[in-house]
Amino acid sequence: MNILHIAALAVTVTLSASLYAGEPKLQTIPIRDIDGKETSLKAFAGKVVLAVNVASQCGNTPQYAGLQSLYDKLKDKGFVVVGFPCNDFGAQEPGTNAEIKSFCASNYSVTFPMMDKVHVKGPEQHPLFKELTGPGAAFPGNIRWNFGKFLIGRDGKVLARFEPDVEPGDSQVVKAIEDALAKK
Repeated sequence: MNILHIAALAVTVTLSASLYAGEPKLQTIPIRDIDGKETSLKAFAGKVVLAVNVASQCGNTPQYAGLQSLYDKLKDKGFVVVGFPCNDFGAQEPGTNAEIKSFCASNYSVTFPMMDKVHVKGPEQHPLFKELTGPGAAFPGNIRWNFGKFLIGRDGKVLARFEPDVEPGDSQVVKAIEDALAKK
């Protein structure tokens, strides 16, 4: 390798690093949608995202209706709910992705994006949830149960975290979403 190749490589690495550094880390973490297609939160760049770990056989499962209602009400303003099925709490999401998708559509008319089933805690914790809950996170700490919610601003930064017992239609959730939507 000659000096020109080394210089060109150095410029490429520098440009790649600076481009990556400009993107919020959460948006660069690979995920799969419920149909197995590779994606990331970058697909929702410029939108306000409510990322929620969900389960079909939980006492909180009726929150799907509230999540869908929020999505229907605010999607045209740049809001999206993104569901992450999880079987980490009481084995309350035992189904396959196809079963989960069918359950959500037939029982709660879910039309917001659903992702591949992931682990949100433990040794197999998905990198997205490591970033959302780890020591350097805006709101660190383990997810306590199904339907933990993370509000992510248009810029890809986490703005708020809501525990599983906080309903999607709760005034503090709605206010936080509306405040985030008001920021352009």
